[in-house]
Amino acid sequence: MTLVHIVLFKFRSDVSEEHRRIFVTELKKLRSLSCVKAGRLLVGGPSVTDPIERSQGFQIALVSYHDNKEALAEYQASDEHHRVTSTYMFPFKEDLVRFDFEVDEEDEHMCQFPLVV
Repeated sequence: MTLVHIVLFKFRSDVSEEHRRIFVTELKKLRSLSCVKAGRLLVGGPSVTDPIERSQGFQIALVSYHDNKEALAEYQASDEHHRVTSTYMFPFKEDLVRFDFEVDEEDEHMCQFPLVV
């Protein structure tokens, strides 16, 4: 089974581009956690949605893959995750949306693509 974790981040208007860049760099380090399935953690932004208003002001997105709910809970409880969110996100956020879902069994094969490193 695969569980997909999606987070959209919106920072306050007074947060610098440099701070957001550091946040992205720090988020990407979380892919090394053993609870992230095969290191599959993507971070991106800014949105290229057209029209941009449909992004509702969200600036950064994270998508990560986990083996199950327990692995996601381990990710959320990790010291590394806590350090990144408490240092670079929570004190500066305007809004955040989180959505997690289990991949249907018939779609599981789509989560098995080979990684090119």
